Amino acid sequence: MTPLKNDRYLRALLKQPVDVTPVWMMRQAGRYLPEYKATRAEAGDFMALCTNPELACEVTLQPLRRFPLDAAILFSDILTIPDAMGLGLYFETGEGPKFKHPITDKAGVDNLPVPDPEMELKYVMDAVRTIRKNLKGEVPLIGFSGSPWTLATYMIEGGSSKAFTKIKKMAFAEPAILHALLDKLADSVILYLNAQIAAGAQSVMIFDTWGGVLSPRDYKLFSLQYMEKIVAGLTREYEGQKVPVTLFTKNAGMWLESIAATGCDAVGLDWTIDIADAKARIGNKVALQGNMDPSILYAPAPRIEQEVQDILAGFGEGEGHVFNLGHGIHLDVPPENAGVFVDAVHKYSAQYHK
Repeated sequence: MTPLKNDRYLRALLKQPVDVTPVWMMRQAGRYLPEYKATRAEAGDFMALCTNPELACEVTLQPLRRFPLDAAILFSDILTIPDAMGLGLYFETGEGPKFKHPITDKAGVDNLPVPDPEMELKYVMDAVRTIRKNLKGEVPLIGFSGSPWTLATYMIEGGSSKAFTKIKKMAFAEPAILHALLDKLADSVILYLNAQIAAGAQSVMIFDTWGGVLSPRDYKLFSLQYMEKIVAGLTREYEGQKVPVTLFTKNAGMWLESIAATGCDAVGLDWTIDIADAKARIGNKVALQGNMDPSILYAPAPRIEQEVQDILAGFGEGEGHVFNLGHGIHLDVPPENAGVFVDAVHKYSAQYHK
């Protein structure tokens, strides 16, 4: 494989020295870019875009042509695994993802296959291989998956949810069924992420979007223990290079110590956590990723730059910070504002890396 020209993202995850704080954005390849909208229109719909390796590569690379980002992230969707399990993923305009065959009982869980990443999910692996080749060693490629709990919420609710009543009903009325599903999903995620690593992903991230809807006890029981199982099963070194893993749970401020104890290399932070507090609590164990409120990108350039400076100052000197938004960039953010953000991170962070 081509040696990396810019490896500061990987170095920061491993708490090694860097010249400036690396930066990338969750959902950096997406709907805020006009070129993305054009490529999606060419594909026909979202899933057609995800399942076309060449077009998935194109939208992965688009933000890197605009901004000096320090990492690329695979363009895909967190729901590829349940789709490959045969639940019939589809998207309704304005309503988000839905499943034709949601999980409702033990038989539904028992009948779920564990997908072969190079068979049912080969289009994802082909996209990883295509992206890695076309990156030409400019920056590292991040692979990812949804967490078992987050995947299960969609699979049981049948789509997006506000109250999560169906999955919580199963959690408290029939917990053995839910644990069987979560265990099968953890096994599937391990295979999926390890296949991404073998195909060329140089770091992986697990998105636990809905872990924050659980109580502290139930978060550890239904979400964290399965992410810990995944971390233990991942390939952590490939072709002589360490493969860092980042865990991100939205609204996880109260559980930072428990997340850091899973064996992961980095913990992703949303914007509801003060980064100075997070560093004081867990920054000696793991790297931190985050954590600007995505809505700051609606602000004028001086306000964006000030927010970047405040977060950098909050983390302070030392290694182990990957700058990011606290969640995905909003679809109506002006692209030039994203450029201000990325440039500001590099401009103002050098002083912390002497």
